[in-house]
Amino acid sequence: MGKRIKEKKLAVFINIDSQFLPAGLLSMTEEDTNVIVSKFAYGLKYLNRPNAIEIDPVSLSIVNKQNVRGMELLPVEGLALFGGIRDAAPDSWGRRVIEARLKAPLNSLPESAYLLEAGSERIGALDIRESIESHPSAHPKSTIHRLEYMMDAAARIELGLPVPVQLEDIFDAGSGMGGMRPKATVEDEDGVLWLAKFPSRNEALNVPCIEAATMRLAAKAKLDVPTVRTENLGGKTVMLIRRFDRALVGGKQYRHHLVSALTMLGCDETESRSKSYWDIADKIRMYTPAAHVKNNQKELFGRMVFNILVTNDDDHLRNHAFLWDGEYKGWKLSPLFDVMPHPVVGFERYLHLGVGSQGRVATLDNALSGYSRFGITLHDAEKIIDRIWRVVRQWKNYFEEFGVPENEIKKIAPAFRHIDDVMTPGCN
Repeated sequence: MGKRIKEKKLAVFINIDSQFLPAGLLSMTEEDTNVIVSKFAYGLKYLNRPNAIEIDPVSLSIVNKQNVRGMELLPVEGLALFGGIRDAAPDSWGRRVIEARLKAPLNSLPESAYLLEAGSERIGALDIRESIESHPSAHPKSTIHRLEYMMDAAARIELGLPVPVQLEDIFDAGSGMGGMRPKATVEDEDGVLWLAKFPSRNEALNVPCIEAATMRLAAKAKLDVPTVRTENLGGKTVMLIRRFDRALVGGKQYRHHLVSALTMLGCDETESRSKSYWDIADKIRMYTPAAHVKNNQKELFGRMVFNILVTNDDDHLRNHAFLWDGEYKGWKLSPLFDVMPHPVVGFERYLHLGVGSQGRVATLDNALSGYSRFGITLHDAEKIIDRIWRVVRQWKNYFEEFGVPENEIKKIAPAFRHIDDVMTPGCN
């Protein structure tokens, strides 16, 4: 049977001041499940808005609105899909949830279907619909009291089992989510939204427990971390992260537009390992308001140092993000997320992204080799390293304080580095 090529036109909405507005039309040419090419045209009415936000700061910039008025735009660097749109699509886990709901085989749907089926509670401020006249998906939010039911539903989806009717709220709560781990959005008694990360089957580690403790450790080191807590459900740990792309103000739910560092660098996921923290630092200088550049650069350097010390080698470009700041009309680093230590045994270790002049080698010597690329002084860099090391060196005490069981502490211990292993003696 020959390959089927179809063109799909979709409406792209963005939420501004707690209201969805039509921003433009997306045209996607698909060959079976793959996107061959996509085009986007902003709506003229949208461009006339003084508070219009660009869907994608690299491929779909509206810094000069006259240049894009009435134009059909293409993604940069020959990409098939715009990065800003790709960030609004469900990733691995969200796709599994959608397939379970539609009873479809793994990875069998065209990209346009995943974009549409992700629903209106997806990450960030975008929504993708069939047409400008389409309404947002009207699904009730799952409450935090349903956590145990959703954990059970997530386990069934992982196993490829059907989800019974009484557990079907996972279909709405989990369909717009990224990453590989089972997760869902829940609402607490005050209307605040949290991302719940569930345990996954066949894991040797209690990942939700350890990841939550590591995030709290990063907060102790004065990195920008969202509120994190855990729930114990039937002997299993669920990690809850307050969603930083949402803000409840005066009873209204406001959404923050979010794009990944992958989008900021205008590249494909297959290119992520060839990029570096320096590349992200360059984008901070380009897109962040001047008043925030220095703090964002220091924050990024600090996250790199933290990742080295805890061996978080899953620091790829989609695990770094930028949020639109409406007050300052620019992009800022989002709070930290997806930080999980990797208990490898080898002495020489690498991060996913490049660290310094020695490439991806995970040492503080390597980090210091390129401090100036972050727009900071050597003194700044050394102060950041000192601040973070003073906390990370006490990680066992903190993990005990955070309630991590002793057996889990032993299993994760190889991930944590001593400063003498990652820095030449006499340099610290």
